[in-house]
Amino acid sequence: MLVSKKFIPSLFTILNAFCGFMSIINASNGQFEIASMFIIYGAFFDLFDGFVARLLKTSSDFGVELDSLSDVISFGAAPSYLLYAIFFKYYEGIGIAISSLVMVFSAIRLARFNVELVGYDKEKFKGLPTPITAITLCSYILFYHNKILSPDISSKTIFILAISLPFLMVSRFTYFTLPKINKKSFRKNIYIFIILFITIIIVAVTKGEALFPFAILYILSGILTTILKIIFKKKPPRPAVKTSLT
Repeated sequence: MLVSKKFIPSLFTILNAFCGFMSIINASNGQFEIASMFIIYGAFFDLFDGFVARLLKTSSDFGVELDSLSDVISFGAAPSYLLYAIFFKYYEGIGIAISSLVMVFSAIRLARFNVELVGYDKEKFKGLPTPITAITLCSYILFYHNKILSPDISSKTIFILAISLPFLMVSRFTYFTLPKINKKSFRKNIYIFIILFITIIIVAVTKGEALFPFAILYILSGILTTILKIIFKKKPPRPAVKTSLT
């Protein structure tokens, strides 16, 4: 066998990084839609490398570190440069600072994730996952920026996304991960799988246009569930007070 099976997931991870590099090249040439698509392709490769690693039981510290480095390229540097090239270059220094936030905070978020990682399977994330941040930005650019939305609203929206999404990545809002694809997980998370199936169908029928609204719903779900947990957090019962009769 030419390639050991433990390196197969890493091939997908490297393809993820390559997609990020291709996105930067296309963005520098003014091909913003192609650049956005390459970032989304990178997200698919990022999804598959974890799936293949679990399938082959080859998860490793090396894979985790390589995945994080690739994510910084595809979901940090590439979206930041895309934001700069398509909009923020007209704002000079302040534009460079704002567009760099996605890259800077994705690096911080991934470093924190690696430090806090216990085991290779996670049921939830602290902070908005970097691929979702990138997909949100790219789906907005592909289908809404200066297209469905007016230029004035588009400008305000891209400012809001470029500033809010990076801070959500390093927040303590809790976001659920995709469940494992096996019989046990399917039975346990049947409603989640149904929602995912419906989402995929709607995104396909709308030719991708529904991707941005669904990404926003996912972002809001983490904020809402975290706030509700804080509000309805059960307080520990008070210890019984002993009384003496005299």
